[in-house]
Amino acid sequence: MNNGKDIVAESWLELQSALFDHSWNDDLSRFRSSYVYRGTWSKNFDLSTSITRLGNRYSELEQHILRNFRKYAHNNASPGDSVWNWLAVAQHHGLPTRLLDWTYSPYVALHFATQDLSKYDEDGVVWCINYVKSTEHLPTQLKKAIQEEGSNVFTAEVLQSVCPSLKDLGKMQEEEFVLFLEPPSLDARIMHQYALFSMMSNVTSELTQWLKQHPELYFRIIIPAQLKWEIRDKLDQANITERVLFPGLTGLSQWLKRHYTQR
Repeated sequence: MNNGKDIVAESWLELQSALFDHSWNDDLSRFRSSYVYRGTWSKNFDLSTSITRLGNRYSELEQHILRNFRKYAHNNASPGDSVWNWLAVAQHHGLPTRLLDWTYSPYVALHFATQDLSKYDEDGVVWCINYVKSTEHLPTQLKKAIQEEGSNVFTAEVLQSVCPSLKDLGKMQEEEFVLFLEPPSLDARIMHQYALFSMMSNVTSELTQWLKQHPELYFRIIIPAQLKWEIRDKLDQANITERVLFPGLTGLSQWLKRHYTQR
């Protein structure tokens, strides 16, 4: 069932159709999706960032938080001088930032929508954004930089070459925009989760509201609560589990705990 920007997947087969029907690329004659995905256990969650949860003055705190993170984390991280690498490291380790986590894998997004068994009484959601088409709204300098790179997403190095700071990013054009940033391979978790980040041009910009102004760029797949168990079991069979996505003893323990929890 399609309701505006929401597609309600009533079955596993409808879910597969919703996740993959848009992935054909005419230019390549191959299935290569131009979308990225973010799954959450509640359809009522918007795309707010972790830094907004610090209170009303969060916009004033961003620079101070990141500066102190760099100051105290220097011996435990080596991302170089780029603020964009530092921002990625900070997000990866749980610091409140303007970044949001996304994945190229729709199944990884489904994992995050169904990993919490205590939330199976509520409909989940997978947000789907056309990251390729979103580049049309970038400032000219940024658009040129990734076109010359032959890419649709930024690395820290490419972004640093044209925009060295968060303040500079907000000044590049009056209209708000979003860009997608691939983090360095900090550890196996980022690689296994096929991860990247979104970042708005200003810390106070809201991606949810921005997408409503550009509805051609996104849709949402609603996962009914009664479908979550089937999705979870089939993801486990496909080896999309905490043991794989969070390599190490913590991920292993999380997987075993969930796997042996009775329905």
